[in-house]
Amino acid sequence: MATRLVQINMKAQDDAALGRFWAEALGWGVDSEGPGVTNLEPAGFAYPDPAAVCIDLIARPEPKTVKNRVHLDLATTSTAHQAELVARLKDLGATIADVGHGDVPWTVMADPEGNEFCVLEPREIYRDTGPIAAVVVDCTDPRAMARFWGEAMDWTVHETADDHATMRSAHGVGPYLEFVRTPDTKSGWNRIHLDISPYRGDNPATEEARLRALGASDPGIDQSAISWRILTDPEGNEFCLLSPR
Repeated sequence: MATRLVQINMKAQDDAALGRFWAEALGWGVDSEGPGVTNLEPAGFAYPDPAAVCIDLIARPEPKTVKNRVHLDLATTSTAHQAELVARLKDLGATIADVGHGDVPWTVMADPEGNEFCVLEPREIYRDTGPIAAVVVDCTDPRAMARFWGEAMDWTVHETADDHATMRSAHGVGPYLEFVRTPDTKSGWNRIHLDISPYRGDNPATEEARLRALGASDPGIDQSAISWRILTDPEGNEFCLLSPR
């Protein structure tokens, strides 16, 4: 048994407006499963497929107050493409952001609700990921996070070091999942988190027990009204275990 990363859950004060921004940014389609929920995925996409990690935007009234511990890195194919993408994102409502990163070859930006993301310089490793090069998680111990998530999912760990770790779907497609060591500590609930799902035919309760044995914990909230399970990873980051599809 194993799970797979299927989507990113992003809280938004205006899910429809922020959904339009990200759909334009990525060239993806927009859908909705109900009020306050906006779903983004590539055109012609058959969910779930490791070729892409989708985005669900969920309406929440609370404003963003701290730097997100999860963000997206966008891929580019050339320095010209990087400059063009940055300019286009500015036209869509993004702004240049300063997170204390100094002089780097990538561009740090924020979406219209202040969520940080990076527009990367061209890198060979991301040439076939699609518009999202990587989902990046800030952490204290990248090696420990790679151990947990490498067991939690059927993704392949590609690289581990003291300051970063990298994973990708075992199918060798779609974006990477990366853990980057940062000095910041987690404060409050993450506005962006990972959603994982068992494979069809697997028992979610059995999978939840397996994740707990690996080091996942209960966030200590009432979950009686929802059909999925909310857990936390070894560094306290919330994630959702969805029903298999």
